[in-house]
Amino acid sequence: MRLYHGTNVAFDAIDLTKSKPYKDFGRGFYLSPNYEQAMELAQVKVQQLETGCPVVLSYELDEEVFNQLNVLRFDSYSEEWAKFIIMNRSNGEADQKHAYDVVIGPIADDRVGAQLWKYRNHLIDLAHLVQNLKYMKGLTIQYLFATERAIKLLKRL
Repeated sequence: MRLYHGTNVAFDAIDLTKSKPYKDFGRGFYLSPNYEQAMELAQVKVQQLETGCPVVLSYELDEEVFNQLNVLRFDSYSEEWAKFIIMNRSNGEADQKHAYDVVIGPIADDRVGAQLWKYRNHLIDLAHLVQNLKYMKGLTIQYLFATERAIKLLKRL
């Protein structure tokens, strides 16, 4: 399986200490099975940071390795998926709130912060939160590699 990482600066080694907390699935290295999606994310990062240029890094992964790892998979938008995002996005600490090596599932829409605020303030229920977090471009899957054990299985192309 080929996976892609969009960024604003090319690099040789994945450094999990540089990953940011409060992301959909927690801290770690995010990848996409879709090159165009990775390029879009790279372009957004360049715009946000106002530095660098869009770069897409390619990795190969033998899907059999998932049998060796602790993997959580969300096949679609669901209340369990939304609760997992709430846990990670609301985490007041930089430490990981789960013990998975890899998490696979849909990307949340860019309006996550506003939607979580509405949910926490009881302006919407969980079912509406799930609906509001659906990515406007349709079901788009992301992969989080959260541990060194998982990172070592990615082969840079």
